[in-house]
Amino acid sequence: MSYEETYQSAVCFGSGLAALGQRPQCNIAIFCETRAEWMIAAQACFIYNFPLVTLYSTLGGAAIAHGLNETEITHIITSKDLLHSRLKAILLEVPRLQHIIVVDSKPTSWPGFPRGIMVHNMDAVQELGSRPDNMAVERRQPLPSDIAVIMYTSGSTGIPKGVMISHSNIIAGVTGMAERIPDLDETDTYIGYLPLAHVLELSAEMVCIAHGCCIGYSSPLTLADQSTKIKKGSKGDTSVLKPTLMAAVPEIMDRIYKNVMTKVEEMSSVQRTLFVLAYNYKMEQITKGYSTPLCDSLVFRKVRSLLGGHMRVLLSGGAPLSAATQRFMNICLCCPVGQGYGLTETCGAGTISEMWDYSTGRVGAPLVCSEITLKDWEEGGYYSTDKPHPRGEIVIGGPNVTMGYYKNEVKNREDFFVDSNGQRWFCTGDIGEFHPDGCLKIIDRKKDLVKLQAGEYVSLGKVEAMLKNCPFVDNICAYANSDQSYVIGFVVPNQKQLMVLAEQRGLRGSWEEICNNPDMERDVLRIITEAALSAKLERFEIPKKIRLSAEPWTPETGLVTDAFKLKRKALKSHYQDDIERIISSSASVCSPDT
Repeated sequence: MSYEETYQSAVCFGSGLAALGQRPQCNIAIFCETRAEWMIAAQACFIYNFPLVTLYSTLGGAAIAHGLNETEITHIITSKDLLHSRLKAILLEVPRLQHIIVVDSKPTSWPGFPRGIMVHNMDAVQELGSRPDNMAVERRQPLPSDIAVIMYTSGSTGIPKGVMISHSNIIAGVTGMAERIPDLDETDTYIGYLPLAHVLELSAEMVCIAHGCCIGYSSPLTLADQSTKIKKGSKGDTSVLKPTLMAAVPEIMDRIYKNVMTKVEEMSSVQRTLFVLAYNYKMEQITKGYSTPLCDSLVFRKVRSLLGGHMRVLLSGGAPLSAATQRFMNICLCCPVGQGYGLTETCGAGTISEMWDYSTGRVGAPLVCSEITLKDWEEGGYYSTDKPHPRGEIVIGGPNVTMGYYKNEVKNREDFFVDSNGQRWFCTGDIGEFHPDGCLKIIDRKKDLVKLQAGEYVSLGKVEAMLKNCPFVDNICAYANSDQSYVIGFVVPNQKQLMVLAEQRGLRGSWEEICNNPDMERDVLRIITEAALSAKLERFEIPKKIRLSAEPWTPETGLVTDAFKLKRKALKSHYQDDIERIISSSASVCSPDT
């Protein structure tokens, strides 16, 4: 679709929604997977001044009903799959709902829905909107201060909160981000696959639209040739689209890194030596500011082709990216990784590292839309007067700071404030330090800090970030409380690595039996301890007991958000029996029999 076709499609859809009774400044919801229709529907809502309520497609029924009722929704845009799998079961819990618009073109009739609810296809709504009498109706332009989006968070710390984002917030955030991405224009192609209900994906796509880039829509299951829903021998979406731009969460980059490194381990000794030599040589050259065209074409071409071979900028956000993964991406994918920091409450904008900055662990300098100050946090021992780097809670101010939480004045007073100049600020709860060149490094999170029995403070996020680099660890959640003197680790092990280890030990059985085997847990704990020591973790930060989890943590399980952030509350409930068993056990490793 061209930009002209997309615009006409959005105008007709907005006109059709108005004909179905949707009014300006009255909320409308979208509950849909990432696809072109999502963005067309969003643009229609922006044009017609319908505040758009976004909900993650993986939220549970209670959370969906909460969001729809809190925002008093009468119209919702969704897909056929989500209507049947998620929405249909809760329709009676959303009494105001009158119209469901399904983005799929088939089927065209929808029997079996409660009385008072009408189901329409997007095509039919666009056709209704394109009628001359409906197109002739004057539309009310939004003001900069009007609400554009009410974005419900992923609920990593409880019930999702609706963040009110104005039209001017979006413009400020998009302007700030675009300024950090060099030479954006119509020749660029962006691949969209992260949830559009997440601020990282929505703002990245809005940046692309503002610069006339092409957008191709994918999904995490069809992204690359090796993706789970791509038939062996067929091409993944990146191979077909050959994108130049992509946003990614660390979870996805960690997977690419581990897959490639596993393949490197399987190489012959000559091939492996050549790869390591080229890797180290390129790392040395790029830190000096030089390029390595020969290495890129001879050694890294195959790795680069994993994402289509044309990638020129990768934007990482949503969670901290490990130094090892960032270095790997810079070297093997032959494109810079811009690590960014922002929150839904700041319209996704805050900082992004410069494309020529190959240092790791930092998130760059503030964007043109943001000011950042550090607030002392006495309990954690972080002060803006600390040497050599000032440290404290990150507070972001600027035109990108959103209007607050929907119908939640208590949280608004806690987290937002306006200074004497009328500028809005948001207290992030993240702890950062500023380096002499003005770059920010995230070093902690207030909610992740736990005081152990002996008085030491442990940053659970820091422990997890360090241990995720271990080849045996696909995911890890560290747990501790003030009644205990040690940290517990819940580990989703890497299946390939663990099965090789089990074979070496002469162990047989199903994946679940291998994970529940006390000997395997002892072995993995030993490997994790070695990784923790080499990562320079303090003794009290290293997990003393672990539990291997046979089930992966996906957004569908409700244990991680759509951006793959850990839901600590949900994980604690899920593993409560294990926690109690581990704590009551005197053994150094959790055993399923104790």
